Amino acid sequence: MRDVVRATVEANGEEKTVRVHDTEGEVELDDATFRFSVSSPETEESEHEGGTTSAAESRERDAADSEAPRRIAALEDVPTTRTLRCEAIDGQYGVEFILRREGDTVFAWRNSCPHEPEVRLDTGNGAIVTGEHVVCHKHGARFKRGDGTCTHGPCRGSALDEIEVAVRDGEIYLVDDRFDEGHQLSGRHGDT
Repeated sequence: MRDVVRATVEANGEEKTVRVHDTEGEVELDDATFRFSVSSPETEESEHEGGTTSAAESRERDAADSEAPRRIAALEDVPTTRTLRCEAIDGQYGVEFILRREGDTVFAWRNSCPHEPEVRLDTGNGAIVTGEHVVCHKHGARFKRGDGTCTHGPCRGSALDEIEVAVRDGEIYLVDDRFDEGHQLSGRHGDT
């Protein structure tokens, strides 16, 4: 499945949203489960015509998948005055996260305010960055670079969920063991 689908499950006043990268699976939250199976016209046509993939093609595709790069972006592509949206993928689920750069140091957090997790810090044009803080556009909460601790706002004392990344030879790599791969979602914003 090429198109990414965002699936949301609500249960007992809680909400969980994931980005789906597969044609079937499920999303669970407490006692609620959302199961899905999606087919594209190409898949249906291929199945209808009896199309198959050879064993050699399958092995080649599996080898390429197992070596999927964990490279997210070039260091120079991450702005110093805004953030860059990315996605970390675990199997069929994706989690949006943001990168914030200061010199050669990069910080990465889930693109979600702890006060209201469905509120994204970066809605597509880069999160608000002031000095040492990333600011929630909705609540005004300020999160300190580095540990992501909220120093001002309704979630004071809470922290952003950190995503582990590393900078090597001017490139940023996803090193967080919770995820299999990652990629950049948006282009360059602001000055570097």
